[in-house]
This record gives sequence, C-alpha cells and structure tokens, in this order.
Amino acid sequence: MVKRQAGAVKLGINGLGRIGKLTVWHHVARKHFDELVVNIGRDVGTSLADVAHYLERDSTYGLLRGYLYGHDSEPVIRKVDETAGIIDIEGITVRILRKERNPAQIRWREHEVRLVVDTTGQFLDPTAPEESANGSVRGHIEAGAEKVITSAPFKIKDKGKPMPEDAVTTVMGINDIFYDPRQHRIISNASCTTTCLAHMMKPMMNVFGPKKILSASMATVHASTGSQQVLDRLPKSGAGDLRKNRSVMNNIILTSTGAANALRLVMPEMEEIGFIAESVRIPNSTGSLIILVLNLQEDLAGEDIRRETINQIYREAAENDPNRYLHFTEKQNVSCDIIGLPKAAAIIEGHETHTRTGEARINLENVPGLDKSVVANLKDPVVRIPITQAVIYGWYDNEMGSYVNILGDRTVSIAENM
Repeated sequence: MVKRQAGAVKLGINGLGRIGKLTVWHHVARKHFDELVVNIGRDVGTSLADVAHYLERDSTYGLLRGYLYGHDSEPVIRKVDETAGIIDIEGITVRILRKERNPAQIRWREHEVRLVVDTTGQFLDPTAPEESANGSVRGHIEAGAEKVITSAPFKIKDKGKPMPEDAVTTVMGINDIFYDPRQHRIISNASCTTTCLAHMMKPMMNVFGPKKILSASMATVHASTGSQQVLDRLPKSGAGDLRKNRSVMNNIILTSTGAANALRLVMPEMEEIGFIAESVRIPNSTGSLIILVLNLQEDLAGEDIRRETINQIYREAAENDPNRYLHFTEKQNVSCDIIGLPKAAAIIEGHETHTRTGEARINLENVPGLDKSVVANLKDPVVRIPITQAVIYGWYDNEMGSYVNILGDRTVSIAENM
C-alpha cells in the first residue's frame, strides 16, 4: 500500500462503468487522493446503498476488500450517507453526484475538483466547444476542472480540424514526457490496446528503427466490452456494423480498432512504416492478446534475425524498464494467468515467438520513377532482398491490471504537477 499523502488534490471521476469503477478501486488502494468525487449523472437503484453494493464486488475481480487486503479481510465500506451522498471506503471519501450528465453542468467547481478522469467514452472530441448540446470534454473545464484525462483515444469528428494545442495523447513509459503541464489541459490516455501495442513496438523500434521495419500488422484478440450486446438485438437507425448487435456470449465478432492511429500519436516514427491493425472480440470478461507481425529487412553483413534475437531484445527491454510496464516470460500462459497483473502494459509470451526468413523478389522494371537506363545495364532486373517475418505475442489485462493501473499512474503524475 502507498501511504496516503496529506493535502492531495481531489479527483473527479466521470462515469462508473468498467473503467470508472476500477479507477475508484485503484485510487482507494493508492490513497493519493483524500476524496474521490464520482459523477454518475442519474439515479441508480433505490438508494446510495445500491451504488455501494456495486462498488464493493465485481464479477471479474471479486470483492473490493479482497483486492485491497487479500482473502483474510473485513468489509472496507464503513459508511453510506444517503443525505450527504457519501460512501466511506477505507477512510477515503467517495462522493457520488447523481444530477448532471453534461460535463459543463457537473459541480466540479463547487466540490473543488481540479482534475477529472472521464471514463464514459462519450466525450472524446477535443475540438468540440464547451457549449455542445450533447456535452463535450471541454465542458469539464467550463465546470471548474483545470485538467481532464480521457480513458479512451480522441475522436475528432471533423477530420479537417487539427489537434488543439492544449490536447495531447500519451502512453506512460512511451511518451508521457510529452505532456506539458503549462500547455496541455486535455490528455488522452489512449486505450488498453494502444498501450500494449506501444510497449511491444518500442523495443523493436529502438533496435531496428523504421528503416529496417518494412511493414507491421497486428490483430488484437480482445475481451468483450460494455458496448456489446448480451443477446441479439435490432441495430439503431443508421447503424452500419450489424455485428455489434449480436450476442457477445455466443460469438467471435470481427470489429475495428483505432490502435494504429493512436499509436502514431504516441510514436510519430510509426508514420514511416506501413501498418494495419485489426480486432476480434471474443466471449471473455477480460484478458486480451495482441498478435504482432513484423517484416524486418535482414542485414547481409550481420547476424540473422532469429527467434532468440527477438526474445533477447524483449528480455533486456523488460529488465531495463524503470516502470516495469513491459514483462517478458517464457512460461506457457492462458488469458486468466495475466488478469490483474499490476501495471503490465504488455506481457511478451516468448515461448510463442516465431521467425521465418525468406526472399522478397522485386522486379526493378516495375518500379515507378526508376531510370530505365539503370535497369537496362543490369544483368538481372530482379533484386532479391532477405526479409525476416517475426510473430510476437503480447498479453494484456484490458481492464484493471494493465489499463486502469497505468491510467492511475498517469493521473497521479499529472496531479503532482498541478
């Protein structure tokens, strides 16, 4: 347990879904903030006691008291004050707001909240003005907050608009130093998938660079999320993806991911590499996997790139990671084994790393813009380039273990510079 710091700023949390609830758990355990002000924006159940019931247990992670202190523990919710709207959890005041859903109307100023984590996934356009009819992330600032962290990647609706100068996307351990407390007011913590992918790509980029990584692709085998349907239902008017309305319990569902676009924001050198990202949802509550495929150009004068070469890169990167966000293992894991593993952005499954070297044959006669006289003087216009394809597996707990814990680090680091 981290010792509680006297005088720490209050933290606002907007939304109490999967990430919001586990963010409460994280900060109750961490005790950096004296008070958590949680906005639900609506009545829940029959009383505040129902909110406490929801907070103290979880179908994936078990009881809150077990999370805090292990199996031999007493209940940790000490008091539920319906009149004041307060739940006391291990000495941390959790104040529940149940009136406003529009960020601009939430009473952050009244409750002296300067920092807000928005976990709703609804307000992700940093270009949307405060007065947007359906609410906007900037509404939190209008309501009194100084900084807002979103628990999802930005989505600018008007593709012609640039990223505002006061907004930035960061992944802890990758580009978190790009955050400027004097400039940035709106910070995206990217996504669970982008966080894992960035920590998988960074060691490869450090060793090979964008010149030797000819192309990359990834597929995330992702646990289900709250946006999916328990049973089949009709799509909403105008919905283009009919698969999102199919039962999450019974199906493997192909979907999309914004991880490639978000990765370019945190690792600009990815712009030089052809990259494709895909996503497959599976009937699983948490615990996800990225399958990363890299095409690497071999150095004719150097050693061949082999499985052990790749594993040694990750082994050393994990050993030298000061934050311990990157893990390397040669054990044989299944998804349940990595659930809740603290701050594990990516867990490289070294046992399954594979490489295969072959030749890419390029007919220079078909290369646009190449001087024909150059080709005419060649004995053979076909150039053979040795290329190694590497397949790398990286586990991540898309809820608590990876994402929420690292989101907590981002939150505390920003709070400490306010």
